[in-house]
Amino acid sequence: MDDNIFFPLVEVHGTPYERGRQHGEQAARRVRRSADIYARALNEFGFPASRLDQLIGEFRRQIAEFEPAYLDEMQGVADGAGVRFDEVLMINARTEIVTQARLSRAARADGPQPDADDACTSAAVLPARSASGNLLQGQNWDNRVDCADTVIILRVLREDGPDVLTFVEAGGLARYGMNSAGIVLNGNGLASSRDYTQSGIPLPLVRRKALEQEHYAVALQIVAATPKACSCNVMLGTSLGLSVNLECAPDETFLQYPEDGLLVHANHWSTRVALGKLRETGMATSPESPNRDVRVLQALRSAGPLVGLDHLKQAFDDRHASPYSVCRPPRMGGQGYPSSTTATLLMEPAAGTMAVARMPCLEPRYATYGIARGSQASF
Repeated sequence: MDDNIFFPLVEVHGTPYERGRQHGEQAARRVRRSADIYARALNEFGFPASRLDQLIGEFRRQIAEFEPAYLDEMQGVADGAGVRFDEVLMINARTEIVTQARLSRAARADGPQPDADDACTSAAVLPARSASGNLLQGQNWDNRVDCADTVIILRVLREDGPDVLTFVEAGGLARYGMNSAGIVLNGNGLASSRDYTQSGIPLPLVRRKALEQEHYAVALQIVAATPKACSCNVMLGTSLGLSVNLECAPDETFLQYPEDGLLVHANHWSTRVALGKLRETGMATSPESPNRDVRVLQALRSAGPLVGLDHLKQAFDDRHASPYSVCRPPRMGGQGYPSSTTATLLMEPAAGTMAVARMPCLEPRYATYGIARGSQASF
């Protein structure tokens, strides 16, 4: 597999520490690159080292209460990749830490906020509208261009629950993915006036915990009820044929259901109850979010009575209103580095498959990864 065209597959097994060490050893260069990207970002934002140490300590204590095995796995990653534990924890809490650094700089500068990194568009097609008769779910991942060289597809073989297949920056424990019990998860950034008014579990670890569950209801409970430091949207589905959006404020969750067998979400709050209870702040950094939401929904509706994976690919490749489009070409953002649609992933949990394109904004070439143990990627 050419790592410059497709994302490498990393399979791990054993105890949490052993899995982490295998992850770190197999993806050492990418783990180090992940750590370097976010260390440089904090330095550019002028984020005080004392404040970073404080946040790392707080997250470590909270993770120990939430799931101590995750600390063992992160220590394994650090040992395997030859980096410090704090660097791996930073990768797993980078949304919370980097965003606070960005907001702190914007407040000091008393100016507009720069573009958000994680500007994503997600969609689900329920079985009644799916050409295969199975739930389809996927998304675009809009982020820094250099993050294309940090992503891995991580297959976690577990003896105490379902196996997990996750798209993740090397060093992280999860970002988006599915499990062998048919649970599938996508995510989108959100922002509200309640963000960073309380402490909470880093979002990747909430997602990992949800993906470790056998039962969909328990996964829903974990996403909805786990305290968070910042807002987020999670699209959570199951091969049983259900999918729902959970618009999560740090302390409250609002549900959005499919209409006519389709569900789409970008980076702005959509539920009326949420908009009546909190203040939307994400439009300052993702002003094109409504366009992306509408364009993907229109594309799927116009596909006809049955929607297939090719229709999803076309919807996520939409270039209308470029460069503020569903598929974003590389462009310089307010933070001084280029960002783009860095990946597209499409999942069919009943089939146990995840199709992923690296840098689809340049050339949408897909590799398909399976959750089956030992299976290889196909192209």
